Amino acid sequence: MTDQLLHIIVRSVEWFGIAIIVLGLIVSTVRFAMQLRIQEAHDRFRAYRADIGRGILLGLEVLVAADIIATVAIEPTLDSLAVLAGIVAIRTFLSLSLEVEVSGRWPWQQTAREVSERQQSR
Repeated sequence: MTDQLLHIIVRSVEWFGIAIIVLGLIVSTVRFAMQLRIQEAHDRFRAYRADIGRGILLGLEVLVAADIIATVAIEPTLDSLAVLAGIVAIRTFLSLSLEVEVSGRWPWQQTAREVSERQQSR
């Protein structure tokens, strides 16, 4: 009974992650379509890509959480742990790549605005 409940929870979290990605794509496309007459094409396209990237990033985080739950709670073996490590490594690489694509910088780099805000708070 407990294993069945855990499988249902894991599948629910996985479907939630997939739904986030799909919903992010839909919302991004609607926003893009609404801005067709407002912004310059280059700015509009960059905003569209950034919106899609944010949706994918959030969905990937939820999918990683589902994988962790599945590995730790359902199948705590060395083989499943190795598979989890591979999945997390691949998804981390994808997340970093998407973060660079969306923001144009590495996650640990500060923007000029963040540096100036930090200096002003001192």
